[in-house]
Amino acid sequence: MTTLIRQEDLIESVADALQFISYYHPKDFIQAVYEAYKKEESQAAKDAMAQILINSRMCAEGHRPICQDTGIVTVFVNVGMNVKWDFETSLDDAINEGVRRAYTHPDNMLRASILADPDGKRENTKDNTPAIIHYKIVPGNTVDIHVAAKGGGSEAKSKFAMLNPSDSVVDWVLKMIPQMGAGWCPPGMLGIGIGGTAEKAMAIAKEALLEPVDIQELKARGASNRAEELRLELFEKVNELGIGAQGLGGLTTVLDVKVKDFPTHAANKPVAIIPNCAATRHAHFVLDGSGPSLQTPPSLDDWPEITWEVGENVRRVNLNTVTPEDVKDWQPGETVLLSGKMLTGRDAAHKKMVDMINNGEELPVDMKGRFIYYVGPVDPVREEVVGPAGPTTATRMDKFTHTMLEKTGLTGMIGKAERGQAGIDAIREFGAVYLMAVGGAAYLVSKAIKHAEVVAFPELGMEAIYEFDVEDMPVTVAVDSRGSSVHQTGPAEWHKKIIAAKAV
Repeated sequence: MTTLIRQEDLIESVADALQFISYYHPKDFIQAVYEAYKKEESQAAKDAMAQILINSRMCAEGHRPICQDTGIVTVFVNVGMNVKWDFETSLDDAINEGVRRAYTHPDNMLRASILADPDGKRENTKDNTPAIIHYKIVPGNTVDIHVAAKGGGSEAKSKFAMLNPSDSVVDWVLKMIPQMGAGWCPPGMLGIGIGGTAEKAMAIAKEALLEPVDIQELKARGASNRAEELRLELFEKVNELGIGAQGLGGLTTVLDVKVKDFPTHAANKPVAIIPNCAATRHAHFVLDGSGPSLQTPPSLDDWPEITWEVGENVRRVNLNTVTPEDVKDWQPGETVLLSGKMLTGRDAAHKKMVDMINNGEELPVDMKGRFIYYVGPVDPVREEVVGPAGPTTATRMDKFTHTMLEKTGLTGMIGKAERGQAGIDAIREFGAVYLMAVGGAAYLVSKAIKHAEVVAFPELGMEAIYEFDVEDMPVTVAVDSRGSSVHQTGPAEWHKKIIAAKAV
């Protein structure tokens, strides 16, 4: 029996799925984070997971993005061999039209992050197209589609190696995970692809992330093949590293490990790791010719009721009056509530500023004594002053940090995850400070922003420099003025604790 698939049905289904996953976490993921939250012994990691869970419920209620990075769209399409198409365009073009409609939806604008000419002008395509599309032709008369939106921070931490056939996959993975740092926003999932060729290993690692979180069920029934044995071994050993939520040190780094394999050449063992972040976003639908296939909203009862209190010893800071001398007392791991005016800027703005400094040009904003927040926010809708505005990965700004601190008099920086050694050295040299906001809590963070306006480089779109006026924005002192980093001390401390507890 042949099925006729209409173009508009596919477009509408893709657009609906992408809107849906922008604000609804998968139920299995929320349950896994909540279980990790309940058993977590590291207060810093527990606080980070609390913010992720609170943010998730807020997004489900408010239909706004979980993370300001609304991802690069990846689509896996299984086309039944008995399908016919009622299309005026190519299948690629129809999928991309669905992406375009989703990302420009007036009630829930999503951030356009895709740049054409990636090694040249890097111009934003303005509608987040094109998607990355994978096809399989399979028996049947339906079109089975998985849609995912992958954050750039987690995608940037992907790893690949062509191991020798006798090399240990476990040893390689355990070597790579610490190198990935916390920029992929743990706790999350690891997709691991083994075999095939270089491109096949990467593709099946990405596809593995579409599977549900079910490691506890696997532990209960036991492994039945080598891929499942690897899942169980890596789940235990990666969590023993003590990296923890947001890299702050703790019991849970991964919520699940997924392994897919494929036959390979006798001389090869290709292995890929692709992590999924705390903004896990994927949906599945099937087109059978009866019309569009739309997502079913979950019940808000699926979300736990979490409260998060900052505690009595929190340091409250007025950004309008804070001085470089003040930050010298701030301690690693300390919770700080920021109020007042801060600037924003990420990769493109930093490059532009450093180029201007090197050319002897005056910057369009005075940064002396200021704090800069590494963020590219979502456009606001309705009564919002700004859309979801969580941090981006701070290590990408390390190459600019020495120049910025030396030439502008900048006092502090706010971002996601750890700083690299170059960034830490510059912070120590100039007595600055680096504060960490929770990745995966973008909507929650945006509620602390009371006013926002573009003050420089409007042509950069979401990478323009804004001035935010914030009230009680929660952050953690991640690198103090002496260069001590909680992303180094925290995981080391918790790794020792986990190993010691296991030995008892």
